[in-house]
Amino acid sequence: MAFGRLERTPGPQPMSDINMTPLVDVMLVLVAIFILTAPLLASSIRLDLPRAEGATPGAAPQFVTLVVDRTGQAYLDDQPLSQAALAERLQRIGAARPDTELQLRADAAVPYGRVVEVMGAAHSAGLQRIGFVAEQPAAAP
Repeated sequence: MAFGRLERTPGPQPMSDINMTPLVDVMLVLVAIFILTAPLLASSIRLDLPRAEGATPGAAPQFVTLVVDRTGQAYLDDQPLSQAALAERLQRIGAARPDTELQLRADAAVPYGRVVEVMGAAHSAGLQRIGFVAEQPAAAP
């Protein structure tokens, strides 16, 4: 008695290969996006360093304040100093208390090179902790 076919055909086999076409398509689209947006990101950087959101003064146990005004004149604890006198004074502070923090307040119009000179003098004196003091941005109306 035969109730049906005895032969069974195997069903479809699972595909064991990864389909690379969608992966390649997605990668090419991402590469195109990165190529187009990379120059735009590099040219749109605007800096206004003297103002920052997190510009709240931190409490440091020992600190000295170094101010560089618009003309580039340095004031250490409100006393005007030449570059040589500033380096000598920072050297004495660094020898006495090397963990002293230098709080640097530079005017927005001071050239970056002048700020780097002052930072170099502090670093040569052994002062490793330099804090940049900034103002809170003006509140939007």
